[in-house]
Amino acid sequence: MHKEECFYLGKIAKKYSYKGEVLAYLDTDEPELYEKLESVFVEINKHLVPFFIEKSQLHKNDFLRIRFEDIDSEEAADRILGCELYLPLKFLPKLEGNKFYYHEIIGFEAEDQRLGTIGTITGVNDSSAQPLFEIKKGDIEILIPMIDDFIVKVDRDNKKIILNTPEGLIDLYLDN
Repeated sequence: MHKEECFYLGKIAKKYSYKGEVLAYLDTDEPELYEKLESVFVEINKHLVPFFIEKSQLHKNDFLRIRFEDIDSEEAADRILGCELYLPLKFLPKLEGNKFYYHEIIGFEAEDQRLGTIGTITGVNDSSAQPLFEIKKGDIEILIPMIDDFIVKVDRDNKKIILNTPEGLIDLYLDN
């Protein structure tokens, strides 16, 4: 399994018991969806390694208390502390309406209600306080804040996102 075929679920944050149980922080709004997993991929030395789960349960909302097969001591648990957890993309819950996963919209056409087609979404920059659509129009890169008020419709059938941006925002990039 390659990392590109997976999504980040969380990180093994700390040990829970002397029998090798760990607490994993889940980076999700719906941790209950992942309470009954049979296995996860743990990233060890830049490789995704499958780990099978004997039992798990939610712990204090964002944490999953996990007992992995073959991890039965504090020493064994120490070896996976801080490791990231991944699941295949097929485990992501299906989103509808104007909600979307960042990876899902790459390649979608971006259309503004006033200006028409403005380019193709090539990525999402989420390293700033406000995530940004990265849109390519020829040699020009256009950055548009991902604000709910700007997103009119996510049209999955036609691979298109319809936007209503403030007048002048896109023109800043095109009027060079």
